[in-house]
Amino acid sequence: MNTVDVIIVGAGAAGLMCAIEASKRGRKTLVLDKANKPGKKILMSGGGRCNFTNYYIEPDKYLSHNPHFCKSALTRYTQWDFIRLVEQHCISYHEKTLGQLFCDNSARDIVDMLLNECARYKAHIKLSQTITSITKDKGIFIVTTGEGVYQCQSLVIASGGLSIPTMGASPFGYQVAAQFGHHVFQTRAGLVPFTLHDNDKQKFESLAGVSVHCHVECNQQHFEEMLLFTHRGLSGPAMLQISSYWQPGDVLNIRLLPEIDWPTYLIDAQLSSPCQYLKTLLSEHFAKRLLAIFFDEATLNKPLKQFNAPELLNISQALQSWKIKPNNTEGYRTAEVTLGGVNCDEVSSKTFESQKASGLYFIGEVLDVSGWLGGYNFQWAWSSGFAAGQVV
Repeated sequence: MNTVDVIIVGAGAAGLMCAIEASKRGRKTLVLDKANKPGKKILMSGGGRCNFTNYYIEPDKYLSHNPHFCKSALTRYTQWDFIRLVEQHCISYHEKTLGQLFCDNSARDIVDMLLNECARYKAHIKLSQTITSITKDKGIFIVTTGEGVYQCQSLVIASGGLSIPTMGASPFGYQVAAQFGHHVFQTRAGLVPFTLHDNDKQKFESLAGVSVHCHVECNQQHFEEMLLFTHRGLSGPAMLQISSYWQPGDVLNIRLLPEIDWPTYLIDAQLSSPCQYLKTLLSEHFAKRLLAIFFDEATLNKPLKQFNAPELLNISQALQSWKIKPNNTEGYRTAEVTLGGVNCDEVSSKTFESQKASGLYFIGEVLDVSGWLGGYNFQWAWSSGFAAGQVV
């Protein structure tokens, strides 16, 4: 039987960060992962450039049944700490929008940085490992894989959630939590595109590929970002963000180009260019395909001077009060995160140790903590992994 101090299940962002920190303290650390390469989700994130953190990390950008849980870790290991590590490894990066930081070159730079740190502190990583059982006897965890049996004092579950099953996502972490008496909140896909009901799908599918800046609101939450029409429904950052707050049956309230005061804009345009056609005016802001869906030909081909005040108001309403009820989301297949997970009330916010089984830890996405789009979830992985790494 192979004996180590710490076993970490999952060679993703949280697991590798925890391995680095535990090994720094001289703990003999072993990372087990069923994948054939470490950091798979890191490699494909951000279009292959990894949105590794955000300048504006704040606890209120995270969803959890316990909204205070994330505060301790995010305070003790901040975005500035991770940026410092990135800079120490001479990785060039840039801000894209809204504080989102991406590698200039490739997400491989982040994975290589983590693996180099693991090697530097002698954390050992074993890949293609299928865990068949986990038991605990006299304070020692026994982890059995297809290749052997390992035992440890501290067992860290960093196996992630259910998003993107093609990358190896599984319910393993939730099963371990349940085995040791933890409550697991019901999971669902977050940061995920919407699908539409058949009639709306047919109406909007010709707009696939068209994007437009919008303000979207649902359940007292709102975002101003880009909306992207797809063959299946609605995507883009605005839709991904609001999807984490949407529930089946909810209506999305959408304002197109919210930076424009449409009633005033249309009246001013009518006064300054009365002979201009509505289509000509709106084509300065929208794709013609989109206008053809929202307005009929007769309306588009009328000069502005022929519209009365109520008609201009109706045009404004079409652009700033579009309501649509999605059919569903695309689910875990394309979701960036998993909402729900291990109940944070049963885990220490400082050490991430289970309150049900001493020596057992949960970090990263397996917990009931999910961040906004834009590097928030990677920062949660770094912060939770760092915090657990100080004590395991």
